[in-house]
Amino acid sequence: MVAMSKLLSNSDTKHKRLEFPARSLPAFPIPDGQNSTEFVAFDRLHKPWKFKVSIRNQGKYLKPWLTGEWAYYVRRKGLRKGDKVILTTHDEENGNKIVHIRAERKHFGFWYSIDQY
Repeated sequence: MVAMSKLLSNSDTKHKRLEFPARSLPAFPIPDGQNSTEFVAFDRLHKPWKFKVSIRNQGKYLKPWLTGEWAYYVRRKGLRKGDKVILTTHDEENGNKIVHIRAERKHFGFWYSIDQY
């Protein structure tokens, strides 16, 4: 299941966090009384990446963001404004959730994976 898909902004690639779409929060439940949750996502090369989804403690809007190894992921994959990041989740029979992350770039109207690293 696609948990989150986002075209990256300049801010997402230059700062140490990704502005996370609020509609994607149900895929990464935050425990009651806390404002963040951590998870590991595997890229297409099966490399684990540690991420953290956080929300504001106060205010009308949650304004979630993703941190952790996000800045390293951006550098390692060479991401830039206009690229796409997709997080998918898969429930295993034992109840564990597996998260995958992939990065894509549009070239001549087609999206292709840029997960060679």
